[in-house]
Amino acid sequence: MEEYNLQKETADRYTLGGRVYNAIRDKILSGQYKESEELKENAVAAELGVSRTPVREALRQLELEGLVTIIPNKGAYVTGITKKDIHDIYIIRSYLEGLCAKWACENITEAQIEALEEILYLSDFHAGRGHYDQMVELDNKFHELIYKASGSKILNHVLSDFHQYVERVRKVTLSMPYRAEKSSKEHAAIVEAIKKRDGKLAEALATEHIMNTIKNLIEQGL
Repeated sequence: MEEYNLQKETADRYTLGGRVYNAIRDKILSGQYKESEELKENAVAAELGVSRTPVREALRQLELEGLVTIIPNKGAYVTGITKKDIHDIYIIRSYLEGLCAKWACENITEAQIEALEEILYLSDFHAGRGHYDQMVELDNKFHELIYKASGSKILNHVLSDFHQYVERVRKVTLSMPYRAEKSSKEHAAIVEAIKKRDGKLAEALATEHIMNTIKNLIEQGL
């Protein structure tokens, strides 16, 4: 019984640590914690309703991820995502999203295709009514479904992280009527290529889709 309790305690602590890590990470990526802002362990712990230990562990993990800088004897500071980081992420995504779409042609199920078509329908509906919050949510679902359809858990994990890193920028670009409507059309073309199991075309279209986003970012000065 004692051994069981010890294992349970370890599992619970791990779960708490994961929640604290994700909470801090989300606040950094959403801009709630600003670049160069000091993250005081006591203050963050009080805000999240936890002890300092999981906060300290989360900050160390976030330092490895490049989102936080820890200066010995001074404190932890938000590094965040810079403008260069955003452009680097989109360039890398342009290649990986193409590969993802290509592999999706080989592994996607009929149920996943139907789900993508439903997302396309809802995207057109909301784009025509200027419902940009819904557009962002549907964009998330579209890409997440393509990632899963690739059949690669590694590619899914990497691209999902990248998607979260640039969420703030995506919200800005998808709030622009022209880009929102164009993005929906690009999504539709990618789905058609995947339905035809045309890996080469799906790869080219998915790569172009991300490159068009980069062009839009540059035009908007982002």
